[in-house]
Amino acid sequence: MTAPGGTDPGPALRRGTRVGLDVGTVRIGVARSDPSGILATPVRTVRRAPDGSDLTEIVDLVRELDAVEVLVGLPKSLSGKQGKSAAAARRYAVRVAAAVAPVPVRLIDERLTTVSAHQALHASGRPGRRHREVVDQVAAVMIVEQALEAERRTGAPAGEAVTAAPGDKETE
Repeated sequence: MTAPGGTDPGPALRRGTRVGLDVGTVRIGVARSDPSGILATPVRTVRRAPDGSDLTEIVDLVRELDAVEVLVGLPKSLSGKQGKSAAAARRYAVRVAAAVAPVPVRLIDERLTTVSAHQALHASGRPGRRHREVVDQVAAVMIVEQALEAERRTGAPAGEAVTAAPGDKETE
């Protein structure tokens, strides 16, 4: 289909809210898209908890926002290699996938999102000492934006699908 003026708008984007997660060892930044997939906005920062209550909070948000997909940032090195942080993000994504099923969960390459988030906050005039409060949310926004842009370009969901291992259901 050609848009007015003869330009091709590209592949159609699936409708529905996406929830993005920037998973860290201490905090999880949460962002969401609007149902049209045009705008990504911060939601909140969830504190990681030894008792697993952080996962319960994520599940509640996914349900509350009626998400059609959860996008978990996969921290790779600049060379594309995956270290301990990427392994931890993968493990968390599997737990999320088990808890939010049947909502799909996808891993999104998040190289440099935290660095870019710090730069954006600095450029906005926010003092460096106050970045920690929101940097994870800004990184989550960037994860959602990257996934939406990739889907617009290709017409296919971005990233790598995560499947929960049988018996991995952690939260109801």
